[in-house]
Amino acid sequence: MADEERQDAEQQPQGNDPAEEGTQGEAPAEERPAAEDEAPAAGGTPAEAQPPADDPTAEEALTEDPPAGDAPSEEQPAAAAPEAKDDKAGAKGERKDVVPGAELDPIAIESEKPMDAEERARREAEEEERARREAAVLADDEDQPLAQPAAKLSGDARHIATGKRKSSVARVMLTPGSGSIQVNKRSLEEYFPRLYLQTVARQPLVQSGYEGNVDVRINVHGGGISGQAAAVRHGIARALCEVDPALRPELKRRGMLTRDARVKERRKAGLKKARKRPQFSKR
Repeated sequence: MADEERQDAEQQPQGNDPAEEGTQGEAPAEERPAAEDEAPAAGGTPAEAQPPADDPTAEEALTEDPPAGDAPSEEQPAAAAPEAKDDKAGAKGERKDVVPGAELDPIAIESEKPMDAEERARREAEEEERARREAAVLADDEDQPLAQPAAKLSGDARHIATGKRKSSVARVMLTPGSGSIQVNKRSLEEYFPRLYLQTVARQPLVQSGYEGNVDVRINVHGGGISGQAAAVRHGIARALCEVDPALRPELKRRGMLTRDARVKERRKAGLKKARKRPQFSKR
């Protein structure tokens, strides 16, 4: 039997059987997975380990934060932010009634030009003269009023006079009353907040004895607050002279009827002030 098979094999034409070629070109099914498993070891990472390009879960896995022990955590500032906001809110609530800028130190504004000795001496002399006048006025206020009794005004009597000082003008009207004084429809204490100015305005009434017998209505304008107070005094003194002409000599002696006409001179064209010229420059 062996010899017959050998002879049949020799009689067959030599060539490649298509079935045998197919089986020879392909590896057995059992050996194929082993070959695929060995390929990644030589070429790099396995195909299953590489995530697809369009897979969103793979991107989230790659962008995950590192562990808390390896790198500083970014969640700590975020967690501390609400506490900081609460502290700021509490601080704002506590400082709600505080005036803004109260804790700041005042800024000392320096003058543009330093004062020379002459200017400083002149200002000191003006302050001394002003203090002397105020002391003299307050001392005169304590003097006894005039000897003659105050005249009684009739019910419809009305005495009008005008008082002036520098550029201030006061229109004064005296009527019978209880001693109220109104300046530009405001009380005397409200219009003249300084005690010295109130004393100056009341001086003729106090020294003549008419302080509680007449009501005074005054309209004043122009000048400064000190000039207006002196203008009110001048107008009240003139009105009292109309009420009782016998008061004139004593009021004149005390300087209440003297008009102060020292109006500030106006500035001329080309000058810095009324008479001050610019510095001459030869070149």
